[in-house]
Amino acid sequence: MTEIYIEGGRTLLGQEIGETSLTISGSSIADIAGTAQGALGLDARGLLVMPGIVDIHGDAFERQLMPRPGVDFPVDVALIDSDKQAITNGITTVFHGTTWSWEPGLRGAENARGLLSAIETLRPHLAADTRFHLRQETFNLDAEDEIIGWIKDRRIDLLAFNDHMDLTGITKPAKRAKMVERTGLSSQAFDELVTRVLSRADQVPASIARLAEAANAAGIATLSHDDNSPAMRAGFRDLGVRIAEFPINEETAIASAEAGDFIIYGAPNVVRGGSHTGWTKASDMIAKGLCSVLASDYYYPAQLLAAFRLVHDGILALPQAWSLVSSAPAQAAGLTDRGDIATGRRADILLIDDSVALRPRIVAVIANGKLVHLADAQRLRPATPLRQKAVAAA
Repeated sequence: MTEIYIEGGRTLLGQEIGETSLTISGSSIADIAGTAQGALGLDARGLLVMPGIVDIHGDAFERQLMPRPGVDFPVDVALIDSDKQAITNGITTVFHGTTWSWEPGLRGAENARGLLSAIETLRPHLAADTRFHLRQETFNLDAEDEIIGWIKDRRIDLLAFNDHMDLTGITKPAKRAKMVERTGLSSQAFDELVTRVLSRADQVPASIARLAEAANAAGIATLSHDDNSPAMRAGFRDLGVRIAEFPINEETAIASAEAGDFIIYGAPNVVRGGSHTGWTKASDMIAKGLCSVLASDYYYPAQLLAAFRLVHDGILALPQAWSLVSSAPAQAAGLTDRGDIATGRRADILLIDDSVALRPRIVAVIANGKLVHLADAQRLRPATPLRQKAVAAA
């Protein structure tokens, strides 16, 4: 069993940061403030020691799949590269947000099935705990039976309900053009497809209810995307959907918070100082207590950067800012074994150099008890003094 001793870092324990040392044994945190032991030592003096980041909504991996419209790469290559990006940005648990839409192309049935299969095959070989977050377009009615089968077989880790039909009209030409380009269809063929899909709109509510019921029975957390009113959020809540993903106005966020729902906003929104869509400003929502989780959304470095941006801007202290990217998303996803540093918890640990304001640097990443990333070899320490003496005597 591999043991790692992390010496003297400024460690987040609960809601306090204090200097201590950690012992990791196997995949778990074995001891806090213990004496030196272990086959591998890491000098954390001067560094922050934080729980690994949990990302429950991210689709940045799509850029590895299709870096340019019409230019795609093998799924396994894309996932392996995405894993490297996630780990080097401190993300030790990653939910790949895979959209299964009524559209062909990047977000069509073939890609959804292929991604699920690839994740299941590659999971043992990836450094981050890699999970499948299915983003079901609610008008994708023909997929319902297959998705319910996936749910019953516990192949899905999160299920989100999306509805992007409003992007298909002429009121948002740029968004529509992007969708058409992504499908590979002509503009006319796309319009014909939209007309056929919309003709079944009356069947959508019942489909959502059946999928939510199946997920609830399997203990799989569910999310609703872009809730636009308290009534819309209440409707999903009545179905057991307790995570509000990017509510688009403050009124809906307030209603979500009052009901005790988890509320997700995008970390890029914090880093950039606002939403790229012109909707809710995440830092304002956080300051008002209307955000419980920050997700990478479309940019893996964003969660790490956002936590330190919130501290720099005086919105939250670091322990509270870090909970948005670690303990809270773990709780929202039902992962009770991670998200904070405590004896017996899964050993997902980051060593961070925070000496440059707003530019934290990941020095080392331990995922499930394994050292999977090290940016400064001078931080490595040999075996403990006791073990060294035994070797010398021999």
